[in-house]
Amino acid sequence: MPDQLSVHRNPGRSHRVVPFVVVVQCSRFRNSVRRVVVPLVAAEVFGLADSDVGPHFQVEDREVVLAPLQITNVPTAALGPSIASLVSEEGRIINALDALLRRAWR
Repeated sequence: MPDQLSVHRNPGRSHRVVPFVVVVQCSRFRNSVRRVVVPLVAAEVFGLADSDVGPHFQVEDREVVLAPLQITNVPTAALGPSIASLVSEEGRIINALDALLRRAWR
């Protein structure tokens, strides 16, 4: 099973704009045949500065941006091997997801 915060090459057609995805699903759902991922968009395409909602990272010498509004799921078999890990950036990723999911109106 891909580990939480492991980075994989984007298996989809949009791989030029979204070269990578990061697995955000926890191991509690390890038996699922799908994985919840967040796209890592090429920074030059994303066009916004580093922020709490769109943190920037370096993956394979490319600057990429976490795009939590594009959260999705993919078949586990489509992910292929992990090429990096963002475990060291866990706090920034969780903060971005929390900003997306929190109840701001309460």
